[in-house]
Amino acid sequence: MSAGVASPECPFNQVYLSLLDHYGPQHWWPGDTAFEVMVGAILTQNTAWRNVEAAINNLKRADLLAADGIINCPDAELAQLLRPAGYFNIKTTRLKNLCMLLHNAGFKRLQEMPTRELRQQLLAVNGVGPETADAILLYAFQRPVFVIDAYTRRIFSRFGLVSGNEDYEALRARFEGALDATAAIYNEYHALIVQHAKQACRVKQECDRCILCPDCEYVTK
Repeated sequence: MSAGVASPECPFNQVYLSLLDHYGPQHWWPGDTAFEVMVGAILTQNTAWRNVEAAINNLKRADLLAADGIINCPDAELAQLLRPAGYFNIKTTRLKNLCMLLHNAGFKRLQEMPTRELRQQLLAVNGVGPETADAILLYAFQRPVFVIDAYTRRIFSRFGLVSGNEDYEALRARFEGALDATAAIYNEYHALIVQHAKQACRVKQECDRCILCPDCEYVTK
């Protein structure tokens, strides 16, 4: 797989290649359909993925993993199905808001929109912030948008490539400007970042397990 970058010497590319060599392809995001990916992007806010899976399985068992089914489900009933994902009342509202966009606009029409316009449509949904919108764009619509999350800020600020305090849009532009990549590469890169943050570059770092250590500013300091 080509790194798809503007320069082979790009440090963002070098990190990507190191992570890919160490962990291998991740084939991520979990989800059988684009709609399931979108539901997961809402439910994963402030919770672990295993909790999201439990909530999605509840929706599947109730035969409600569809936009119209979710819209028509009473809030109290839907909230109970989403309970494993935490903040279930808030996520009930946010998920219904997203489903209303899909219902009103139609998935096919959204799919045909330019990325910038589609992103604006997603961000206009109450409860969908930049990270959630970009996850939906990348994983459900296969658009070349780099997703910035807490793991990205942690790893690359420790590595010395970013401060970690940048505005979301500024940091996203930094990555996209450094990497001339496809949606497939951004997908793989984000998945590798998540894996590395869980395996080594944790909140309480485990530098002895980190394959990036030789070049990491955090270690040399």
